[in-house]
Amino acid sequence: MSDLLVRRCTDVRFLPDARRVLLKPFLPGDNEPSGTTRVDAILRRILALSEDDVSATLEEACAGFGGRHRNLDATLETHFANVVARVGAIDGVSEARRLLIGAYFSHEYSVEAAALGNPSMVQAPDQSALAAGEVRFVMSLRAIGEGHVSSIEFRTGVIGGDLGIRCETLSGFLEAGERVPAEYERRFFETKLRDLGALDDIAGMILGDLDPRFNIAQLDAAIDRHGRSAVRDARSQETVHMLHWLASSNYQVEFPASSSISERVIFPAGPTESRGMEDVRLVRFVHDDGRVVYYGTYTAFDGHQILPQLLETTDFEKFRIATLTGECAHNKGMALFPRKLDGDFVALGRHDNVNNFLMRSNDVRVWRETEKIQEPEKPWELTQLGNNGSPLETEAGWLMITHGVGPFRQYRLGALLLDLEDPSRVIGHLKEPLLSPDAIEREGYVPNVVYSCGSMIAGEHLILPYGFADVGASVATIRVDDLLNRLQPS
Repeated sequence: MSDLLVRRCTDVRFLPDARRVLLKPFLPGDNEPSGTTRVDAILRRILALSEDDVSATLEEACAGFGGRHRNLDATLETHFANVVARVGAIDGVSEARRLLIGAYFSHEYSVEAAALGNPSMVQAPDQSALAAGEVRFVMSLRAIGEGHVSSIEFRTGVIGGDLGIRCETLSGFLEAGERVPAEYERRFFETKLRDLGALDDIAGMILGDLDPRFNIAQLDAAIDRHGRSAVRDARSQETVHMLHWLASSNYQVEFPASSSISERVIFPAGPTESRGMEDVRLVRFVHDDGRVVYYGTYTAFDGHQILPQLLETTDFEKFRIATLTGECAHNKGMALFPRKLDGDFVALGRHDNVNNFLMRSNDVRVWRETEKIQEPEKPWELTQLGNNGSPLETEAGWLMITHGVGPFRQYRLGALLLDLEDPSRVIGHLKEPLLSPDAIEREGYVPNVVYSCGSMIAGEHLILPYGFADVGASVATIRVDDLLNRLQPS
C-alpha cells in the first residue's frame, strides 16, 4: 500500500527547536532554612541593592534576553505584578527596580525542547492572495518541553497546485497570549456537577442565584451573598472548591493581532490540563447557518487523569477553552465531524481505550450516546484502535483515517469509509496499513510510531500530516480516488 499510494514529502519536516522559548513567571514555593519563603527572601535581597547595582544588573540581564522576547519591559512589569499579588504592595521602588524584580521572578521555558509532533491540518480562515489551485492551511502541533509538559503550537503554509508545500518562515518569538475573563453557562455547570456527583443543595443554592450566563466575579458574589457561614463544613468547602475548579477549567485566551499564528502557543492554564494539552484534532466546522467555527478536541492531563476538552476559535487569535461532560467524555482520541448530521453534533471516540465508536449529541460539550463501529481485526491492529482526526467528506462516504497498534507496540495508520447518511455503518476498510514507520521515522523518543491528528483534502489529494517516533512531523499525500478504490466493502 505505502509503495503504491503514499508519497512522503521528504522536504517537509517539522523538528523541535529548543530556541523557541516563552518567558514565564517564576515563583518558587518552598522555604529557606530560616523558615522565610523564598519569594520573600529573594525580594528582600533585591530591595537591598543600591540603585546603581539595580541599573547595572538590569542592563546586563536585558542585554542577554532582550532580543529573545518582544515587549520585554511589559512582560517584566506583569511578572512584577505577580509578585505584588503574592506578597502585597511594594511601595517606593523605581521603574528599574520593578523591572529587575520582574526579571528575577521570570524564567524561559523551551516549549519544544523534547519533541514536536502529532499534527492536525485544516483549511485556514484566510484564503486571499493565492494562485489558482492553491490552499492555505493551519496546522496544530503538540510541542513537548521540560517536564514532558505538552502545549499547542501552530504553523501555516500553502499547498500548491503541484502538491508542493510551502511553510511560512518562523520568527524568533513566541506569544503565550493573555487569559481573559470568561463567561459561563449555569446550565452547563449544573450538568457537569451532576455528572461529577457534586450538584448538592449548596451548589444548587449558589447556582440558582445566578443568571443563565455569569462570570467569576458574579459566582464569588453569589457565594458571599449566601454567607460564608453556609460553606464552613468540609462538604460545603468541597462544593465551593468544585465550583472554582470548574470555572478555572473553562477560560479564554487572546493573542495580539500583530502576532502571527505560528508565534502563538496555548500553554496549559487550567487545573485539568496542568501537566499538558495533547494531540489537538482540529476541524473546520460549518454550522447549518453557514457560520464557520474551528473546533479542536484535545487531551487534558493533570498528572493523574486524562480528559477530553474542547477549544474553539474563528480566527486563531481568540480561543475559548471548555471542559466536556457525559458518560462518553473520557479517555483520549475524540474527533468531531465537520458538520451536524440530522441536527446533531457527531464525533468519533475511543472511550474504552480499544475500539472505535460513533457518538451523537445536541450539545458539543455533552456526550452520552455512543455506538461501537470498529473492533481490532487485522494483525497490525490487534492491541487497540483509534481515529486520527475528523472524518473527511467525499462523494463515496466519510473517509476516516485510523491507527492500529500491533506487535512490538508499532503504530500504523489505516482507513475506513463510513456511510454518508449513517456514519455508524462501515462500508469500506483497508486490508493493509496505509502508512507505517520507515527506517528513518521509527527511531526516536517513542520508537516505531506514526500518528496523525487530522488530515485535509486539497483538490484530488488527501494531505496527511503525521508525527513520527515522538520526535518530529512530516506530510504525506495520497490520491483520494486511489485510496477510495482500495477500501474493500465491509
